[in-house]
Amino acid sequence: MLNLITQQQLSRYCSSRSGETRLGEAIQLAQPRLDLAEQLAQARASGCRFVLLGIPEDIGPRANLGQPGADAGWQAFLTKFLNLQSNSFIRAADILLLGNIRCDDLQQSAQNADVHQLRQLVETLDSRVSAVAEAIFAADLLPVVIGGGHNNSYPLLKALASVSGHSANSANLDPHSDFRPLEGRHSGNGFSYAQHAGYLQHYFVLGLHELKNSAATLAQLQQAGAEYCSYQRIFVRQELSYQQALEQCIDFVVQGHGDIGIELDTDSISLMPVSAFTNCGISVQAAEQFVYQLAKLPRSRYLHLAEAAPAQHPAGLAAGSNEAGQVLAALVYAFVQGKQDQATAL
Repeated sequence: MLNLITQQQLSRYCSSRSGETRLGEAIQLAQPRLDLAEQLAQARASGCRFVLLGIPEDIGPRANLGQPGADAGWQAFLTKFLNLQSNSFIRAADILLLGNIRCDDLQQSAQNADVHQLRQLVETLDSRVSAVAEAIFAADLLPVVIGGGHNNSYPLLKALASVSGHSANSANLDPHSDFRPLEGRHSGNGFSYAQHAGYLQHYFVLGLHELKNSAATLAQLQQAGAEYCSYQRIFVRQELSYQQALEQCIDFVVQGHGDIGIELDTDSISLMPVSAFTNCGISVQAAEQFVYQLAKLPRSRYLHLAEAAPAQHPAGLAAGSNEAGQVLAALVYAFVQGKQDQATAL
């Protein structure tokens, strides 16, 4: 269910230079001889706050009739993030590099699968993700989940609600609401499944594209009591600023008592190599602001970065891995910064 990162694997990602310390040289690793609960408890006892967890799969997007490639986002992230500098701006010892959900067998089964079979495989993946996420939440740690499709929002919200005892809230930066019908699990209905099951209460979509969501989906959003602020309203008609829209989002998701999940579909970012490419999106800096400001909320409990697909870059996989890795690393750092500033304010 979980592939732990070993010291030998870590050394393949991390480049060393005399006089410098990279994050990969100072980050915490899990102890393979312990079970998951003990690994997490030990990390927490040693001062760890954040847990990096990968989901190398593209079954969810393919089950939604989308493009493949989201299975490579985790590797692209590791290559860039682990080679950033460990200095006064970030404490590598606060971060546990846990590993990734085991997806190889599911990816293999998905090679020649039809849509119905793909959606069944997503259900199997749901159970794996939710079990690991529940253990992380139960250890009072903050998971940072990277890679795979946005289908993984469902098991994360399920785990958060199950551990906290309250339906979760969610802020999602995404041109798509991912509130499609309950037609079998895929990347387009993680939030509708979570709301239907009682795991999701207050849901806000920031940057929703007005013409990339069906009338039925928008109607379902309204019926569920969810809210959104569209990309067109902010950037085209300029009815309000991005900061004002972000504040609307924050005001909505802090309602009630539920913990908050920070969801970011990287296809919201212009020119990002993703499952659903766009050149009509937001900047990386705007995405970083979304993550940072949500992370400062005391009840925000995880960051989920979905849909990065390096192979979809027009210049090929190497260019896509370079770009996707840099963006994902920047967004993770924004989350860490937000939580550090939250702690300082408290």
